[in-house]
Amino acid sequence: MRWAMIMAGGSGTRLWPMSRADRPKQLLPLIGGRSLLSIAADRLDGAVPPGNRLVCTGERHRGLVRAALPAFGDAQILGEPEGRDTVNAVGLTAALLRQRDPQAVFAVLTADHLIEPQSAFLSALETGFRLVEDDPRRFVTFGITPTFPATGFGYVEDGPPISGFPPARTAKRFVEKPRLERAREYLASGTFRWNSGMFVFRADAFMEALAQHLPGSAAGLTRIAAAWGSADRITVLNNVYPTLPKRSVDHAVMEPLSAEPGRICVVPMDVAWIDIGSWPAYGGTLPADDHGNRTNAALIALDAKDILAVSDDPDHVIAVIDCADLVIVRTSDATLVCRAGSDQRVKDVVANVPARLR
Repeated sequence: MRWAMIMAGGSGTRLWPMSRADRPKQLLPLIGGRSLLSIAADRLDGAVPPGNRLVCTGERHRGLVRAALPAFGDAQILGEPEGRDTVNAVGLTAALLRQRDPQAVFAVLTADHLIEPQSAFLSALETGFRLVEDDPRRFVTFGITPTFPATGFGYVEDGPPISGFPPARTAKRFVEKPRLERAREYLASGTFRWNSGMFVFRADAFMEALAQHLPGSAAGLTRIAAAWGSADRITVLNNVYPTLPKRSVDHAVMEPLSAEPGRICVVPMDVAWIDIGSWPAYGGTLPADDHGNRTNAALIALDAKDILAVSDDPDHVIAVIDCADLVIVRTSDATLVCRAGSDQRVKDVVANVPARLR
């Protein structure tokens, strides 16, 4: 049976001061008054049955997630006692699905991307499901055609085409966040794609790969799954999950498996794809005036260009005079001002603000 899990456990520190520990970016009404999580959930319409959709998030956010996704039952929300990176979010889902549905094939999707059009997303996802249903040993990743030499994304290199599943290809290798010169080479080659962070695989195959490459996680997650339907579920989850090694799913599983010919498949996803991982990325979702200024509030820009001004109060006026290339984000208790090119340092600010503002 087909399933899907949306990873919604990120903290989103680079979208501070709006994104906070108690209300991370995927739950903020950033896109036309809607949260990224609700948009991601609606994206699954036509892909998997409503009852087969899961969300993995922090347990502390369960109430907010339920409010954002009223169609999701409580059992469809997998609450992590604390974040242990993506391999354990995926592994928890795989361990539970392996018990519930021995032939479960599930998609791992993201809660902080904008993807259009829906039809292209669904077509790629269908190809991913069929690849794994045809060969349960396959692991599928979705590749985005790069439009600029990004250094903040991982890349995957295309291998030979897979017969019967156009336009899918095998993956030659994964590369994590290259330097600018190398990213330019990848862009020029035409054989590299951005690693979207979205995958499809069988639950049992994932757990077998996890046992091989990260046995500590596999053992702990298997123990959690065994207790899931018992009175000890919460105790075991809270005791075991925080001890699991923190690794990304790319480093722990996908990269090692790419050394095995034919194990990793790349399905190109021909979409407009925005990873809302920074303020400039969010700015790309807003219309620009003739001088490149963008805002979701009331902006007065005099002799100013390429200004991004964001406020949690749409009536709050932000005035800018004789400035360029600035990010300005205002909330009721904190304000961020930085050069657009320095936006990656926002997470360093978060480490230095009082705990009540994190």
